[in-house]
Order: sequence, then structure tokens, then C-alpha cells
Amino acid sequence: MELDGQNVLVLGLGLSGRSAAGFCSARGARVLAADERPADAIAELSEIDDRVELRLGQSFPDMSSFDLVVPSPGIPASRWQSSARKAWGDIELCFRALRIPIIAVTGTNGKSTVVRLIESMARASGLRARAAGNLGVPALDLVGAPLDVAILEVSSFQLESVDAFRPRVAVLLNLSPDHFDRHHDLEGYLAAKARIFAQQNDGDCAILNGDDQPVRNVALPSGVERLTFNRGPMAAGTSSDGAWMDGRNAIVRRHGSQRTVNLEGSPLSFSDQSENVLAALLALSTLDVNLDLNAAAQALTSFRGLPHRREEIAEIRGVRYVDDSKATNVGAAIHALESTVEPIIWIAGGRHKGGDLTPLVQAAAKRVRHAFVIGEAADEFATALEGEIPCDRVGDLTKATNAAASIAISGDVVLLAPACSSFDQFDSFGDRGLAFQAAVRALTGNGRDS
Repeated sequence: MELDGQNVLVLGLGLSGRSAAGFCSARGARVLAADERPADAIAELSEIDDRVELRLGQSFPDMSSFDLVVPSPGIPASRWQSSARKAWGDIELCFRALRIPIIAVTGTNGKSTVVRLIESMARASGLRARAAGNLGVPALDLVGAPLDVAILEVSSFQLESVDAFRPRVAVLLNLSPDHFDRHHDLEGYLAAKARIFAQQNDGDCAILNGDDQPVRNVALPSGVERLTFNRGPMAAGTSSDGAWMDGRNAIVRRHGSQRTVNLEGSPLSFSDQSENVLAALLALSTLDVNLDLNAAAQALTSFRGLPHRREEIAEIRGVRYVDDSKATNVGAAIHALESTVEPIIWIAGGRHKGGDLTPLVQAAAKRVRHAFVIGEAADEFATALEGEIPCDRVGDLTKATNAAASIAISGDVVLLAPACSSFDQFDSFGDRGLAFQAAVRALTGNGRDS
């Protein structure tokens, strides 16, 4: 990869765009970074390399005059694909600069958790490992770091702008309707996700969810090793390699050799996180046949879930308050509902990303005592839930939290699982989760203490 003297256009100055602009400039490129937002709407603008020319608050320039266009994930391919002579996102730039094995993880739900699990277990087994990508650490931060393996979370948006990207290990965790506002339908969404495998070849591994039919059957290039993980044991007599649960152990089988990994004591292994643990163990097993997976699994005893992923915030007068702001799509919200055994007071809504709400309504009807819906999707959600469960439109998250607290009784769970993006009222799902947590903390100031 030779950037010295190249004319590079970076589209969008979010986290990955700012990182890419600095990366290209430091390697001798003449960089123009363009963002259609005004300067006061862009975070950390002052930290951009002084050599980078900025074009803010204007439409994007003619892309055909640049040697390379680096689109941020938030810029749809339809805006650059036909005019850019060459387009590489930050994931592609990272791949071309690294000289170590890459484990890349994608899927609708669970990506960040699996990436962090792989990172933790790799370190526990003695490898120098670091996670980056879509989870909030720019992929290009890994370039030049003393590492044995890089673990990248990659989104469908990031996979639109890869070219030669070839991870040693590529993981597709699951697929459920999401981002239809950009990928149009499930077939388009799967096609975007499957780009993670497109350049793999002999010696590479693809890890797939054996319980998810579209994922299990995804086409792979010739020579790529296909491995699956399953919640239950493999069918009797099967010779397929992969990983599965057997009681309180994980079984990992490759090339006819079967290893038992003791997960006793892990808070993750026997919950709804078991699939994530299996995917992480299987990914690690592909790096080195002699890797001690039991030593790696010791990291699970101290692993803590990531913020805003079914994170318990408080228990107030017998009512649990759970923040799953990361449930930004229908599939994730269904999982949150189905993982909760107590009666639920549900807070949902935001900016709907498209897709059928019927499965979500069906899951809610079995578990939700009352719903409060917020944001742009409030009317759509209320209409879908009509006749199934009591539902109120309440506008914003603070009002929804207060309304939920007013009707919750001991033994209930107040669950924020929006099934929508946050961008109608917040900058990110994290900001939404923090707002929910602040609203919950405020309840104790109103005499509603535990």
C-alpha cells in the first residue's frame, strides 16, 4: 500500500473518518476530509492532523479526481461507488497495513461481545491481542502496535468498502432483519455481511452459526474451512468440525481431534451468552492447534458484559431496571424479551430501521405487561402492539422511565430494549443508555429508593 503523494478524499469525519485522515496524511498523502455537517457538529475536530485540508458544511466534491476515496461507514455506497476510481474504507486500509493474522467478526447481534471475548481469552493464553473496529476503537489504531493477532468487529456498512480484505478467520454470528433502510431486504443484508468471506482462500477459516439457517448455508470460496457452532450437541454420527455445548463443557472439534473446555464457574457459559463463548473459543482454536483453550477459558470468570447490553442498572423496591439500549434492531429486542423471565414493563422505539414487527409483537405478547413507546417510531409500534398488550405513547425516554416506574410492582423488570436506532433523539445507543440510567437514578430522589 503506497499512499505517499496520492490525492485522498476522506468522506465523513466521525471516529473512523478522523482516524483514516490522520493515517493517510502521516503516510504522505494529500488528504481532503469532507463532511456535510458544519464544524460545530463534528466532535474532536481540533485533533485532526494540521496537514489535512477540511471541507465542512458543503456537498462532497467530485470524487473522480482523487486517487483514493475513503468513505466512512455512515456514507452509503450509493454515494461513492459509481464515481470513485478506488474506494477503501478503514478496514481495508488496516488489512493492507497489518502483517499479523486477523480475526474478523460480523453478524446482527453480539459482535462486540464476541470480539472482546476473543481478546480476553487470547491474552489469557499468552497472545498479544487487541480488539478494534466497529466497537468504538478505530481499526487503524492497531497498525504499528506489537501484536500477535488483531480482532476486528466489522459491520455491514464497513464491509461495503472492502476490496482485498482477507481475514485469516471470519466469523458470522447470526442474521436477523436490520438496516433495511440501507440494504433493502434480508438478501441484500446477507450479501453485505457475506463480503467478509469474499477474499478468503486456502488456509483460511469461516465460522458460522449452525443454528441460523441463512448463516449456516452461506456460500464460501473454494478451499475455506467451514466450522459451525451450535447451542446443542452435534447430531450423532456427524463428522462436522465445530463447537457445541455438552452440559457444563464446551466441545471443540477440528480435523478429527476433539477437546473439552471446562466452563465451570463462568457466568457466561450457561446463559444466553453460550453461543458467543462457543464462537470465541472456536475462533481461538484456529490460530494454533496447541493453544490451551482451558487456560484461555479462565478469562471468562472475570469477563464482564459490555455496557448497555442487558446491563442491570438498579433494583428499586423489588423492580429491576435493565439497560439494553444496544438492542437497536428487532432481533436483538426479541432476544432481550425472551431472555427475561419476570413480567416486563417495556420501553421501546426510536428510529425504526425497517423490517416486519410481527415477530417482535409475538415475543412481547408472551412477556410484556405494559409497553411505553418513544421517538419517531412510537406511532408505528403502538399500532403494531394494539390489541396485544397495553401500550402508551410517551414521547421521550425520561417520561417513559417515570411512567414505567409508576406502574411497576415488585417482581417486574423495566426493560429498555428499543428495537430501533437512537438517532432520532440521541447521538448513539450509548448516549441513550446513559440517559436511561440517569432517569433511573433520579427515581431514588423521588422517594422510590430500594
